[in-house]
Amino acid sequence: MTTTTAPKLKTSAMIASFVDPGQRTVTAPFGNALVTAARENDKIVGLSADLSKYTDMHIFAQAFPERFFQMGMAEQLLFGAAAGMAETGLIPFASTYSVFAARRAYDFLCLDAAEPMLNVNIVGGLPGLTTGYGPSHQATEDMAIFRGMPNLTIVDPCDSVDIEQAVPQLAASDGPTYLRLLRGKVATVLDEYDYTFELGKAKVIRPGNDVVLVSSGLMTMRALQAASNLEKHNIDVAVVHTPTIKPFDAETVLAELDTPRLAFTCENHTKIGGLFETVASAVVERGLGKRIGAISLPDEFLAAGALPTLHDRYGLSTTSVEARIMAEL
Repeated sequence: MTTTTAPKLKTSAMIASFVDPGQRTVTAPFGNALVTAARENDKIVGLSADLSKYTDMHIFAQAFPERFFQMGMAEQLLFGAAAGMAETGLIPFASTYSVFAARRAYDFLCLDAAEPMLNVNIVGGLPGLTTGYGPSHQATEDMAIFRGMPNLTIVDPCDSVDIEQAVPQLAASDGPTYLRLLRGKVATVLDEYDYTFELGKAKVIRPGNDVVLVSSGLMTMRALQAASNLEKHNIDVAVVHTPTIKPFDAETVLAELDTPRLAFTCENHTKIGGLFETVASAVVERGLGKRIGAISLPDEFLAAGALPTLHDRYGLSTTSVEARIMAEL
């Protein structure tokens, strides 16, 4: 008698995808966009702290081995070297995990890149809750850390469209930038909405009469999914995508919030110091007197586990967004 054993399924919490089954994707949009930009600008160089494969920088390294620098597991050296290259007129893109960039190398970035206003482009993998490996790798507070750094531009892209269009704009911008990287097979969402990325600009992706969601990063994808599903309940939801967190496009966002509609921010980041507090401070400064709800991660160290489970637990899943809206209408 012959018995067969089903193949063992293997998953990695480190590189797990939050993209839904059947969703359109593009593989490694950052790495390929950087190669395209580098073909047009020979000043672009790439660096990584022993994580090129996990930040899609390996694609650039294969295309331009003479312009790629592997710095080893030394994040302070990574960004110090990148700043030195920028001093000479090069345009470095330096990749590591967001937790290591924000927690380990802040002083080097602040004094070596931001204070002298150098074009150092920080590429941070695993931003927010995009890995199940627990607090050592979950950069749930990276924007809070970096928002306080003068001269630093912060970009939280939604999908492959954002990333592909952001890379050349980051290369051409003045001063340092921080890109919250989505890597591997990245969803393609915004091409259905006549959208183009503009550094420093928010965009109204979808109009709606009942609710307005101000979102960034992967949560714009979730906001759009929730808005589509809530149509079945006759709930009309607007979505405002804010890929640039700093400098913040207050004019576009506040114009959408200065209405009677129920309003929320949606972000893959702790409630502390990210999109919610950016929006809230702009609302207070303008004197709108508007209540804003926060759909975000809690102010705590998060659990390890499978991403779908974690997104449900911490309120980032599409169904969680829908339930929050319906509960408050």
